[in-house]
Amino acid sequence: MECSGVTGLRGEDVSEVQPGGGPTVRRLLVGSQLRRLRTERGISREQAGEAIRASEWKIHRLENGQVGYKERDVADLLTLYGVTDPEAAAAFVTMALEANAPGWWYHYSDVLPQWFRAYVDLESAAALIRTYEGQFVPGLLQTEEYMRAVMGGASLDDSAEELEQRVTLRLSRQRVLTQPEAPRVWAVVDEAALRRPVGGREVMRAQLERLVDAAKLPSVTLQVLPFRAGAHPAMVGAFSVLRFADEELPDVVYVEHLTSALYLNKRDDVDQYLHVMENVCLRAEPPHKTVQLLDAMLKER
Repeated sequence: MECSGVTGLRGEDVSEVQPGGGPTVRRLLVGSQLRRLRTERGISREQAGEAIRASEWKIHRLENGQVGYKERDVADLLTLYGVTDPEAAAAFVTMALEANAPGWWYHYSDVLPQWFRAYVDLESAAALIRTYEGQFVPGLLQTEEYMRAVMGGASLDDSAEELEQRVTLRLSRQRVLTQPEAPRVWAVVDEAALRRPVGGREVMRAQLERLVDAAKLPSVTLQVLPFRAGAHPAMVGAFSVLRFADEELPDVVYVEHLTSALYLNKRDDVDQYLHVMENVCLRAEPPHKTVQLLDAMLKER
């Protein structure tokens, strides 16, 4: 099959595609399109690797958005894949090179772990963010004083300046909720997180009031998992599932550890986490009762 151009997302020409969400998302989009072009031509990863003087493993990493792109490599691959239209090829190369640019979080690099940067990019591009949290209020719904108390309590070595940088970064992340095309956020929060006195009485009161306001937003679904739910499959720890408007991007499960994180996008892994999320949602109080539950907690304070 001879390709005169590059087909982008949903049949659009790639020159019209404007991927957003930072370099991680751009690399994923570029990689997925390179994979499509290769498979449509019936070319193996090994053959593609030979064309750019590299290994099969490098092609795997390029197609999964795990590394940056070199202009010569992309141009050679497009030639191998039969992309003959100079304008389409040039547009694709430009998009690939733009994927190498640092994300908006670049100025926070000193306090932003390497393993968390991909999540910040993915979060800013997601259409739907589903999250379960057992210990804290989800970061996108935290008040400034609550996040300062959480970060201060969790950090052993940060200076006051570094702590404030972390707070500013999280506040910047929250701006995604006020964008014209804000993602839908569906959060399930364990009752323990809402009763833990983070920062003291006034801080928690302000945080609960913030959650009441958030629960009334059309883009936010908030559920409380009560103590009486007992044991449940998410007790092993918090996690998030991100879904994107671009059909080229698979759902991604994010699981954070103390010094690292897991990013899972294999269908079987994602399905398992979605199954756990659905189970937790069914055990939690229905969304229409959330404000009532939060108001009751506020009266106790």
